Amino acid sequence: MRILTHRKTRGSKNVTRHERNAERQPMKVSRGDTVRIMRGDDKGKEGKVVRVHLKTGRVTIEGINMVKKHRRARRAEEQSGIIEMPAPMAVSNVMLLDPKSGKPTRVRTRIDVDPKTKERSKERVSAKSGEPIRYAR
Repeated sequence: MRILTHRKTRGSKNVTRHERNAERQPMKVSRGDTVRIMRGDDKGKEGKVVRVHLKTGRVTIEGINMVKKHRRARRAEEQSGIIEMPAPMAVSNVMLLDPKSGKPTRVRTRIDVDPKTKERSKERVSAKSGEPIRYAR
């Protein structure tokens, strides 16, 4: 008799559903980075990353992908109505800007080892120019 297998759970024997849902995707973009939109309605626009959603692989960008949200007043003094807010978009649709030229670039990581102290430091590097990309914190 054949063992019943499902595509979703194949290869992960002792992993619970919650552990699989909580996995975070590695991203080259962090909060505060300036990115250019490569796909979608806002193609060609640039904006600053406000929030990174690691579990869903999406980023929220200031002033990009604006949607209308119907907001209800929670207290008596609050005003209800329709507000505009940025919606998250897939991180695959954005590219980080090169600090030297200001053009979109891919990102590499470089590990530097200090010969005296043997300490390692990891930094993001632009694939086009080779310039290090600083984290904007």
